[in-house]
Amino acid sequence: MTDHLLHLHGDVLAAMRRGPRNFAKLAFALAEEEEPTDTEQGRFRDRVAGSGPGDELTALWHRTLTAWDLAEQADWSAAPPRTDERRADAYDRLGFDTGLRKVLDHAVPVFKEPGPTIISTTPTSWYSRDTAAVRSFYWTAYEQLLRRKGWSDAAVAGLDEASHAVVERLADPMRPEAYGARGLVVGYVQSGKTANFTGVTAKAIDAGYRLVIVLGGTLNLLRGQTQRRLDMELIGQENILRGADPDDPEALIGVDYQDDEDWPEKFVSHHGRPSALGAFDIERLTTRDDDYKSLATGIRALEFDKQVRTQPLHVPDNLHRAAARVMVVKKNKSVLSKLIKDLKKIGGPLLSEIPTLIIDDESDQASVNTTDPKKWEEGKVTRTAINRQISELLGLLPRAQYVGYTATPFANVFVDPGDGEDIFPRDFLISLPRPTDYMGVQDFHDLDRTDESAVGSAERAHVRGIYDDAHGDRLVEALDAFILTGALKLYRAANGVDDAPFRHHTMLVHESVRMAEHTILARRIRSLWQEAAYTSREGHERLAALFTSDFRPYADDGLPMPSSYEELRSHVSHARQRINSGGSPVLIVNGDTERDYDQPELDFDRTPHVWKILVGGTKLSRGFTVEGLTVTYYRRRTQQADTLMQMGRWFGFRPGYRDLVRLYIGRAEPAGKTRTVDLYEAFEAICRDEETFRAQLTRYATLIDGKPQVTPAQIPPLVSQHLSWLKPSARNKMFNAELVEIRSPGEWVEPTAYPTAPADLRHNAEVWRPVLDLLGADAVTLPPDAPAGGLGDRFEAQIGILDHEAMLQVLCDLRWSATSQFSPHLESLLSAGERGEGIDDWLVVLPRQTSSRRVEASVLGSRPLSLAHRARRRGDLFGAISEPKHRGAALRIARANDAAGRSGAGSLESLARERRGVVVLYPVVEEKPPAVSPAGAIAPERLVMAFGLVAPRSSAAPQGNLVRFRTVDSARKNSVIIDRAAGGS
Repeated sequence: MTDHLLHLHGDVLAAMRRGPRNFAKLAFALAEEEEPTDTEQGRFRDRVAGSGPGDELTALWHRTLTAWDLAEQADWSAAPPRTDERRADAYDRLGFDTGLRKVLDHAVPVFKEPGPTIISTTPTSWYSRDTAAVRSFYWTAYEQLLRRKGWSDAAVAGLDEASHAVVERLADPMRPEAYGARGLVVGYVQSGKTANFTGVTAKAIDAGYRLVIVLGGTLNLLRGQTQRRLDMELIGQENILRGADPDDPEALIGVDYQDDEDWPEKFVSHHGRPSALGAFDIERLTTRDDDYKSLATGIRALEFDKQVRTQPLHVPDNLHRAAARVMVVKKNKSVLSKLIKDLKKIGGPLLSEIPTLIIDDESDQASVNTTDPKKWEEGKVTRTAINRQISELLGLLPRAQYVGYTATPFANVFVDPGDGEDIFPRDFLISLPRPTDYMGVQDFHDLDRTDESAVGSAERAHVRGIYDDAHGDRLVEALDAFILTGALKLYRAANGVDDAPFRHHTMLVHESVRMAEHTILARRIRSLWQEAAYTSREGHERLAALFTSDFRPYADDGLPMPSSYEELRSHVSHARQRINSGGSPVLIVNGDTERDYDQPELDFDRTPHVWKILVGGTKLSRGFTVEGLTVTYYRRRTQQADTLMQMGRWFGFRPGYRDLVRLYIGRAEPAGKTRTVDLYEAFEAICRDEETFRAQLTRYATLIDGKPQVTPAQIPPLVSQHLSWLKPSARNKMFNAELVEIRSPGEWVEPTAYPTAPADLRHNAEVWRPVLDLLGADAVTLPPDAPAGGLGDRFEAQIGILDHEAMLQVLCDLRWSATSQFSPHLESLLSAGERGEGIDDWLVVLPRQTSSRRVEASVLGSRPLSLAHRARRRGDLFGAISEPKHRGAALRIARANDAAGRSGAGSLESLARERRGVVVLYPVVEEKPPAVSPAGAIAPERLVMAFGLVAPRSSAAPQGNLVRFRTVDSARKNSVIIDRAAGGS
């Protein structure tokens, strides 16, 4: 039976390409009957309210409303995307009543997760939603494929917006004069960047780009992965077959993927040759197994047929009838040399007409010039090989747009903005949001926790040290965890959980980059595996104990988990058999040549089940996706933050088994003769570096008077470094922009770079000492308007008022281990009255600690203070110092200016004033127990006077700018930059 309601709504929504319009009027105009059956809303409301899973009408509205919610640019609404206000605007334009709105909100909740952050020069307006909709052949096919793969409407709409943001910042492929944009897209390690650049490629080809060059890693293995992904999800069956009869075995000889178990079912189908359907074909210049060698059909392969031969290729009549060419090439000197040689044969006139897109995957690897710019400017050395070849490609193709993709952007950010031949992202930098269901830093590090309880601790749930007092080296335990988690996956598959994510099950062991050490380590693991005796009573007892102590307590309540080990026992046997298949549980991943990586069991796409322990080094830490990774044993050191971050293969998507993921990591790895490093803390430090960087980009992305607050050329000074020995990247060069001021009105600012020298600690205590006398002797309860009964956000504190000038005197006199961490914030407080209303005074809050072991002590003769225990977790820097309830109270007070004087004496807002900031003071001790004298005093050189603050909104500049840069002497250009710890805010 025809679903008339679905048909009508489909027609109406298809006509709303530019945004929501009055539904009833449009339905009446489009209805085939004289009197349409459902221009009223009652039947629609009842249908949605009573719909179950799979209802096509509800699904249609789910896709539509989500797309409108997430649209970054919507000329039909002034409300921000991802807000209730944007949704209300859509309902208003649709003319929906309250009842229907309520039903739709229940069926399609507003997706409020953040979208991409964009720092760019002002984009041109060539690529609008209308433009994209007119020709969206390949994007539409890709979008439909993602939905069939199970992507949610929010995920698809989010990818649509993020890829649209990239394409609209490329040059118009039909513009008369050539321009090559340069951009960078920053994602997270193993977070789906390939999906984004596949979407960008689809939209760019639809829009008119006719040559796409994807630089796909430094190994054939990685290049082949990228080629297969694009062939499967974008290029499609018909472009691969190129007219060959899929039912004729002889015609399929030499055609890609005939031995691939996913062919053809999982490869996108366009249901005919695109050129016969009014679109255009894609010609592949590389294949699954063959990198670029030379133009297979000679120079003809890059000669485009023109409808109007007297006009250049980039005019519309020619462009939209020409086939697109796609190649996925390895970042290899020999391969790129062949490509450049062939392009030179074609000659400048034709090349200048070809709108080209160059996608550089892992763009901080090999692509960045790492030689000293001063030396190559003087002619002493040349650029590094790959960087030189990319620059030559960009020179040969004047219409080439370069878009780099990386999870570790610092090397790209540190490229000299003044080098016109290099790949600095001069036009845009886009930071992608953390994807839903992604397992990243927040899942392994307790970034904002100050207590030591196990409840809710990411570290307790997932992280284990390499050694412990009871067992010594825990490699055997890690192997036990590997077989146990394999058994748990099989148990879940047998109890109704989709087993697709369990196809592969892997463990990563990464100790060194030396191949000889890999061989020794693999031999040791094989020996331990045999000695583990997993079929014996002792083996099962050991696994049962580990299951009870380390997996049941952290089980995901939404997934099946055995109540006892006995329920799991049979699955342990099956897991062991899978891991032992092929004769060995261990696979070494290293080598000097490409042939060393040509192992069928390393090919996660072609091999039905990879259940192995992978031992390796560099090749496992960059670009290569370790599918099914569940247990990691990690000990390798490095002094570069981006290199270390790329080794975090345990980040990624873990559907159905994220509670089973375990990281065994070195907490005291030798670093020289006398020093050790904590790799877990090192990862936390670089994660904070990157989160700080992303947070700052988000804050400064808002346009002021239509102009960007920060341009790509001003990004380098925003990069932070939380550990002195762990540099952001190998290239640390000063540029001509220096960050001077950060305005954070109404935002929490928390410095963490306090000094370690006893004299400096004593000095800071003496600076704060007069402030302590202003605090009341009796504690008050904050928030004062919170109900009694011991709510978690209530706390006691001593409070006092300090005028602004006195506060500035205190802040200016403090000493730091890294002055530049707080100086941009201090600069904003010093200049608050120059461009804004200014600040009158500060409410000083000194919380009383709530721990049963809390200690109070006097400092320099003060009243007893409640001491907080905190630890320096990254060199001289502390981890989290403040507590969420303290921050929450401070933010409420500082943001309550408009309500000041209108609330009762028992309300939190009664403490607020129109130009009052809040400082929360923490006398911090680092040792346990603190060294308090019998008289109840503590030496000031043992005390860190830490604080956080919220400046009132009155300190904001009238024009709203949040950052200020200045130009420094270009002679300083080659000095070290960023040996600092920035961004505690």
